[in-house]
Amino acid sequence: MKTLILFIVLIFTFSILTNAQEVADNTIGLRLGDADGLGAEISYQKGLTGNNRLEFGLSWRNNSFYNAYKLVGTYQWVFELDQNFNWYVGAGGGLGSWNVRNNFIGDSGVFLLVAGDIGIEYKFDFPLLLSLDFRPEIGFANFNSGLGLDIALGARYTFD
Repeated sequence: MKTLILFIVLIFTFSILTNAQEVADNTIGLRLGDADGLGAEISYQKGLTGNNRLEFGLSWRNNSFYNAYKLVGTYQWVFELDQNFNWYVGAGGGLGSWNVRNNFIGDSGVFLLVAGDIGIEYKFDFPLLLSLDFRPEIGFANFNSGLGLDIALGARYTFD
């Protein structure tokens, strides 16, 4: 608990001491992660004010054993490291559904999750934003319970 409080204090102190990078008004693209995040994700980011934005992602997983869908939303703070190079941190939550396709047992349900997000990104001089992030998630259901760790590479088109 002390580590979490120290981390939050450091983030807010750093945000006061650094100049905020203006974030893109809108980005849309793909966030390609591992199976703990259900794999590929369609990602949309909406810039708010200054260095804040919302990110929404819709991911899915479909194979011969089950299918699952997940919608995640995070609020993010963006900090400039260098020109066009930023780091960001955020928190949010999501929900999803799953359906097991088994010859013997069929099962389905919904799940809720809370998520954190930390990553780096580079915005090119043309409308492309590349990112690498880490998103720990804590799920609340049989299919997605406990801690899940997701690392992903994102490629997004930026527009106003």
